[in-house]
Amino acid sequence: MSTENAERAQARRAEGLRVVVVGATGNVGSHVVRALAGDPAVSSVVGLARRVPDWPVEKTAWAAVDLRHGETARAELTGHFRDADAVVHLAWLIQPTRDPLMTWRANALGTRHLLDAVAEARVPALVVASSVGAYSPGPQDRAVDESWPTHGWPDAPYSREKAYVERLLDIFEHERPDTRVVRMRPGFLFARESAAEQRRLFLGPLLFGPLVRPGLTPVVPDVPGLRFQVLRTSDVAEAYRLAVVRDVRGAFNLAADPVVDAALLARMFDARVVRMPRGVLRSAVAAAWHARLAPAQPQLFDALLRLPVMDCSRAAHELGWKPRFTAEDALRDLIDGLRHNAGANTPPLRPRLRHGRFSEFATGVGRRP
Repeated sequence: MSTENAERAQARRAEGLRVVVVGATGNVGSHVVRALAGDPAVSSVVGLARRVPDWPVEKTAWAAVDLRHGETARAELTGHFRDADAVVHLAWLIQPTRDPLMTWRANALGTRHLLDAVAEARVPALVVASSVGAYSPGPQDRAVDESWPTHGWPDAPYSREKAYVERLLDIFEHERPDTRVVRMRPGFLFARESAAEQRRLFLGPLLFGPLVRPGLTPVVPDVPGLRFQVLRTSDVAEAYRLAVVRDVRGAFNLAADPVVDAALLARMFDARVVRMPRGVLRSAVAAAWHARLAPAQPQLFDALLRLPVMDCSRAAHELGWKPRFTAEDALRDLIDGLRHNAGANTPPLRPRLRHGRFSEFATGVGRRP
């Protein structure tokens, strides 16, 4: 860090940190805003999102920015980033999966404009949401640390875009060594209040929440490679808070134990494990996708089967982070939220759309936001 930036950071710490959160109203953003607002070291939070929520949070002001708007978004971001001590970049457009150009414009090009704004505003610290989905396919016999390649699974737009953002960050770090950059690579993030949003994003309008309960799911498919890591969203929010207030940099894997597999799911649902070839389940996912009954692409299923298991020891040793909740706790939060159509008072997390599930069919189930 340059002498000028070091002096500026020291002075700002004495006054309290000013943090800007981009993508502040979704599953992760809403938790991160609350975590930062509750930290005495943080004096103010600016929450940026496409749609401003009617949600008062201590120390927090809201403003609207849409990363799809190119140079206009860059100029707006630069204005918000002036005098910020840290920017937390969480904005990510998962839907519409049937319009990959739109998600590329929001996620890949939007991140490029955000990085330009961070550089122009000379922000000292940047914390970015990457993902386990950025990793290249991994081994089945061991966990991988943060040095594992981040080339993603190129057929899946989500994974491809996360990998592209990793390359943007490589360039940014090379060109802006004075900026402290932190990359968060969490597993799947669940919270009760995000269940309605996650159903809309991944499962679709045909899932009837009250049926998601133990005893009503007779079997769980055991598919080769179907092992993944999850954690509760409040735990990942704590990791983001620590990354803002502590002098750390680099990538951090974030997940809770145990690794989720068919046996764990069968135990939770009081179901029987049934061995199933990949192709059978993949064909069912593809059929639902092509029939516009589900919003999640079969390519995302392909990426899921190839994810590595992450070693999270660096987050424990260098960030001082440890999840409070187990993977099973996080899954139970999701299941309970699905059963009760749980949500929160922000536009992405609202439990019901204006016209209910008819709105989801009207958007083409993954064709429009």
